[in-house]
Amino acid sequence: MKLFMASLATETNSFSPIPTGWSGFRQSLHSKTASIDGTGAYATAVKVWRRRAEELGWEIAEGLATYAQPAGPTVRGVYEAMRDDILTDLAAAMPVDVVLLSMHGAMIAQGYDDCEGDLLTRARAIVGDGAKIGLEIDPHCHLTEEMMTAADAIVCYKEYPHIDVAERAEELFTLCADAAEGRTNPVMRDYDCRMMAMYHTPFEPIRGYVDRMQAMEGKDGILSVSLAHGFPWGDSPRVGTRTLVIADGDAALAEARAAALGQELWEMRHELRQFPGMGEGLDRAEAAMAHPVVLADFADNAGGGAPSDSTFVLREVLARGLRDVALGIFWDPVVTAMCIDAGVGAVLPVRLGGKVGPMSGDPVDLTVTVRGINQGAFQRLGPARHAMGDAVWLEADGVHIVANTLRCQCFHPEAFEDLGLSLAAMKIVVVKSSQHFYDGFAPIAAEVIHLATPGAIPPDYRIIPFTRRDDNFWPKTEDPFASGPVSAVPAPERAAQ
Repeated sequence: MKLFMASLATETNSFSPIPTGWSGFRQSLHSKTASIDGTGAYATAVKVWRRRAEELGWEIAEGLATYAQPAGPTVRGVYEAMRDDILTDLAAAMPVDVVLLSMHGAMIAQGYDDCEGDLLTRARAIVGDGAKIGLEIDPHCHLTEEMMTAADAIVCYKEYPHIDVAERAEELFTLCADAAEGRTNPVMRDYDCRMMAMYHTPFEPIRGYVDRMQAMEGKDGILSVSLAHGFPWGDSPRVGTRTLVIADGDAALAEARAAALGQELWEMRHELRQFPGMGEGLDRAEAAMAHPVVLADFADNAGGGAPSDSTFVLREVLARGLRDVALGIFWDPVVTAMCIDAGVGAVLPVRLGGKVGPMSGDPVDLTVTVRGINQGAFQRLGPARHAMGDAVWLEADGVHIVANTLRCQCFHPEAFEDLGLSLAAMKIVVVKSSQHFYDGFAPIAAEVIHLATPGAIPPDYRIIPFTRRDDNFWPKTEDPFASGPVSAVPAPERAAQ
């Protein structure tokens, strides 16, 4: 058996003013040896696949593995160059038995609404119907007909925060290896839930729902079950929530199970978590008797394509005169570089944040003391290490701010503590993240509160200015099924199946 594997990933916020170009990909993972020496989430899958293939004595061909922090649509020439690089290596590796790709699932480029579907379709044209193609994606994806048609198996991460990337890579390898060796015949079907929401898996009712999904796998002909949450800020005709089931040779079973899971999710829609506004959340944090209280600045999450430089929460903290508050991570390369030059202990005026656009608010003028510097900083999400660039800890009258040079969301307390800032001494910690912070911060938090803040990705799905899809989804439309039931969307069968 011969395996070809590669990774090309970014999540596209169609409404972000930040273009995704070469600098975005090349300052993160960009390697053809990621399975050997790569770091970060998008090296995880290829590392797993190399190990599994080597254990079976398979031949391995590895293409490009690259990732860019979410932002606006990828520049057309950049996407085409990376796509063609992968396809050229695939053609050179032929014949292959299995192709495994790690992508995001919500990548949009100029001229391409569905980069995953485009790459998969072109890969299928190279390998023909005999090879098995598997795709591992983020659940914040647009599960498209092109993806379903070209792939034999698609697996989404099941957890949010995404702490199970390696486990899902294992699952996908097993699915495709079993199919390539003739033990199974995976058939996929999905179901349009006509919903748009956030599905935080540590909390009920989603925790129990995901557990029930996983309990179905490996029984009664069901091979794999995924919940595609959808990425609400990607302007795609397919944006929204879908259930996905892979059955062993039984399309009717996959269709029925996907529909049942989708209808179960629909019935629990009013039980999904609601987020307090910024003022209400800060009131709760101020009144708390145990500390620290961790507040999520949901709408300024770089992982959703936001700038990570908004000042709305910072301004409110300053206006209330709060102390022992830590906020981060502010993407402000200018301020960070100035403070590194000034050195630890320096006192200087800075104009922080609010630089990218209206969704960032206005800059804040502060006199700060440089308390810590960490050049070449990293933070963890699960087992993966993510670069932060250079980082600084600034203090202004009991308000502690972490700023950095590499736009990223806040994953882990070490983003603060590696600078010397003890979060145990803080009353409130504000993290620029929507949910990936949770695995790292929940163990140290007296309470975690997700804030419905202003910014680039506010958690109100009724106000997103879509141009590529209709309004027939909840909560934009109270009953999107009023015009009749939605049936599962079959992926056309190939002769090899």
